[in-house]
Amino acid sequence: MFRFEKLLIWHESIKYSKNIYKISETLPIHEQFGLKPQIKRAALSISSNIAEGSGSASSKDFSRFLDIAIKSTIETVSQLLFGKEMNYFKEKEVLVLYDQAELLIKRIQSFKKSLK
Repeated sequence: MFRFEKLLIWHESIKYSKNIYKISETLPIHEQFGLKPQIKRAALSISSNIAEGSGSASSKDFSRFLDIAIKSTIETVSQLLFGKEMNYFKEKEVLVLYDQAELLIKRIQSFKKSLK
């Protein structure tokens, strides 16, 4: 078993990404090459950076990857809000994902502090 598989933040990021993937499927066809792949890449980047960082030799390096995971989470939030502004997503759906993102960021930050 890899180290990242034992991390709650990795499992939570996978759940969040699955939810982002699901909502991205509701985007209009003309966003097939625009917002849809962008938000999916940002979402997948969260768990990928947690996993990649877990293989680091130092806590400092792992922490850098966790920072990137946080930034990717924030990127998905910005894209969700843009989608809501364009009336692609319902406000209620975005609020649920917004709350999930906030919680995920808090958990990543807490884990990051535990590395020091």
